[in-house]
Amino acid sequence: MRARISRLTAKRMTLLIGVVVGLVVTSTMTGCAAVVDAESSTSTIGKVTPQSPAPSSPPPQSASSPSATATTPEPSATANDVLSQLAAIPVKGRAPMTGYSSVEAFWGMWGKQPNGCDTRNVVLARDMTGLTMKSGSKCLVQTGTLADPYTGQTISFVRGSGGNRDGGVQIDHVVARGNAWATGAFAWTPDQRTAFANDPLDLLAVDATANQKKGDGDAATWLPSNKAFRCQYVTIQVEVKAKYNLWMTQAEHDAIAKILQSC
Repeated sequence: MRARISRLTAKRMTLLIGVVVGLVVTSTMTGCAAVVDAESSTSTIGKVTPQSPAPSSPPPQSASSPSATATTPEPSATANDVLSQLAAIPVKGRAPMTGYSSVEAFWGMWGKQPNGCDTRNVVLARDMTGLTMKSGSKCLVQTGTLADPYTGQTISFVRGSGGNRDGGVQIDHVVARGNAWATGAFAWTPDQRTAFANDPLDLLAVDATANQKKGDGDAATWLPSNKAFRCQYVTIQVEVKAKYNLWMTQAEHDAIAKILQSC
């Protein structure tokens, strides 16, 4: 296995780790995720300790674009580090989906980040290049180019275009909201759901069609067709599940372990 997980590009390493301004999460995290709505709908990995149930909120910095308000340290985890973290995540069966909703309001999407911009546009700005902003707005991304991590294709994004008016780009929760619900998030408070749903650690701008095919799938049922991104993809899932005290099914655990063993 190679010494280190492949690093994200410099653009991906700029992200907002923080939660909706004013949000204070006081309960212990236990779960959350799902497929993102086309119109309102991406994560770089930063090493996160499983003891921290809620995202930290670093002081915002001045910025001229939604993506430039905070940075995340470059990941230094080796595949063995991630496998050790994976071993500490409980393995259980899926909980019932009773009470689950994928409605964005149920998850507090898309709340404002510390720079005043909504999470969706913060992630779009973080993950794309060649940005232009909507006239008169410092937050709304009008156009940009996405190097899609899921398919390896290049997507020209235009705000409000496409059959779902998402410009062909959606914001994916790498640990899907439905998967999170069935592995612990069913017990969360609304504030805890909001913290999870707006955490850039779990968010990626991706091809809309690939995101729809993924649905609420975990690593046992869906993986990116771009094999070069799979190590990064499952590493994000491990770190998110550890951060929010979510468990995994045996099949999910085994699928992730198999990928990490080849990284």
